[in-house]
Amino acid sequence: MIRAYKFLMRPTVGQTIALGEMLRDHCSLYNGALQERRDAYRHVSKTSIRYGQQSAQLKEIRAFDPERHGRWSFSSQQATLRRLDKAFAAFFRRIKSGDTPGYPRFRGVNWFDTVDFPKDGDGCRWDATPHDPVTRVRLQGVGHVKVHQHRPVAGKVKTVSVKREGRKWFVVLTAEQETPEPLPATGSVVGIDMGIAQFLADSNGAFVSNPRHGRRAAEKLEAAQQSLSRFPRVRRDKRTANHRRAVEKVAKLYGKVRRRRLDHAHKTALTLVREHDFIAHEDLEIRNMVRTAAPKPDPETPGSFLPNGAAAKTGLNRSIADAGWGVFLTILHAKAESAGREVIAVDPRNTSRRCPECGHTAKENRPTQEKFHCVSCDHQAHADTVGALNVLRAGLVRREAQPA
Repeated sequence: MIRAYKFLMRPTVGQTIALGEMLRDHCSLYNGALQERRDAYRHVSKTSIRYGQQSAQLKEIRAFDPERHGRWSFSSQQATLRRLDKAFAAFFRRIKSGDTPGYPRFRGVNWFDTVDFPKDGDGCRWDATPHDPVTRVRLQGVGHVKVHQHRPVAGKVKTVSVKREGRKWFVVLTAEQETPEPLPATGSVVGIDMGIAQFLADSNGAFVSNPRHGRRAAEKLEAAQQSLSRFPRVRRDKRTANHRRAVEKVAKLYGKVRRRRLDHAHKTALTLVREHDFIAHEDLEIRNMVRTAAPKPDPETPGSFLPNGAAAKTGLNRSIADAGWGVFLTILHAKAESAGREVIAVDPRNTSRRCPECGHTAKENRPTQEKFHCVSCDHQAHADTVGALNVLRAGLVRREAQPA
């Protein structure tokens, strides 16, 4: 079982400068490899360059420019080239599936914030000595950086990554560990229905309120972004100190919203995993749910368009993104695996329109957002609770149908 750990680093001033240079040089390597692939395809008879060919050139690159590339770990540079190769693999996969391709783009220094070390001990070393109160991570070209290790790392460390978030630096570890002992059985099963008015409703009639972290911070974000928009677009080396402070303020506010959203998702998922042995949830296609409204051309007036509810759809998309369903479900599955719980995703169609008493399914069964009133048997309940109950039943049916 692979588990990830994220710890805050406390570098010195000199180490902070070295970490920034490491990101800059890896970003330059990424962009140079991307440019080589573009040029080979455009000008050399549509020739495709693979990861193996670019990795073989690393020795020459490091020897030619030892100050920029020779001082960093060889394996971390290979990981950067492998990241580009994965971006192209995803690009070709989207083409085959008919999705929007999204050709790999050049990365600016501010958008390249992670350096990966594929193996502990190769260019990096996680040093957590039990009798030493100070934990450090050794990085080639940077030195021994202090780490605020707020919890122990269980298992053997496999990979190490360095990540920049605003002005803070983090080290992310992946550790291989044995499957932990499952939590004691509770004998409880539950279905959950994700929503916007309420973050989720369960089949027992309980609700978890939606904190709406993004909406609560909207005014401060709007003010910070307006201040940032007053600065003209200039090159990075021409930006003023006020411009940099405006950028950092926007990034700080977004970081606070993201951390609050993660905290809420972790606590909600942990409560579900501790209290229930089996959890069923809707298999939501969130990417499709947040697509923009398609334009409606006016057949009577060429060049004009009919109202398509784009403003309302934009507000709905923003609320879905603010709820963070995808992050929550990812965390829920990870915690359930660690605790030995079972989580199953079911088809969400008609879960809020099907009567749990008589099974009648109709659009008219849900006259309002919150109210469920069956037109066949007159059963009444909260619509989200009905949806969660139907999700649970579908999950139990699917569990019984799965081969042993």
